[in-house]
Amino acid sequence: MAEPQPAPPTPKPARHGPVDDGVFFLITLNLLGFVLDHGLDLPEMQKLYLPLDGGEWYQYVTALFCHSSWEHLSGNLFFLYVFGKLVEEREGTFSVIVSFLVCGLGANVISAWWLHEGVLVGASGAVFGLFIVSVLIRLRLEVKRLLEVAILGQFVVAQILEEVGALGARDGVSHLTHLGGAITGAFCAAMLARMFQPAK
Repeated sequence: MAEPQPAPPTPKPARHGPVDDGVFFLITLNLLGFVLDHGLDLPEMQKLYLPLDGGEWYQYVTALFCHSSWEHLSGNLFFLYVFGKLVEEREGTFSVIVSFLVCGLGANVISAWWLHEGVLVGASGAVFGLFIVSVLIRLRLEVKRLLEVAILGQFVVAQILEEVGALGARDGVSHLTHLGGAITGAFCAAMLARMFQPAK
């Protein structure tokens, strides 16, 4: 008589659906903001920009989805797609959306704290945060993970050093916002590690 076999372990529920749902949601919001602002020329869209001399609370978030030009948007969408997917495939749809918003919000708060003139728009701070999150969430003492970190890390480090060197430059780019997003990204990665650490 055959012995009964133990029941297979119940699989843990996935933290997300298809990889890239969150990324495409964020891309769609950015494209929608651009169309409303530059395609339809809705004057109300400018109320979503973040004035650095004292903005409304909601502008710290809405400014992330406004861009000054197609070139500005295109560059941010490319890096959002690449690095956002790296975060989403490891941590899930909810996590990539939260990471984008937290990093972007942190970047804008830091910029408004130090800078007191001009208007801030764009997802660059959030994207720089995703740079950092995508690397730090892969830190494991495994050959494959270390190789991923080395490949991604050398690009990210080069970007950060370039931004540090450009601080104070009057080139129309808020390098402080980029660095603010990167700093916030480090905290965000630590938060994700605590949220999703395996049970002992």
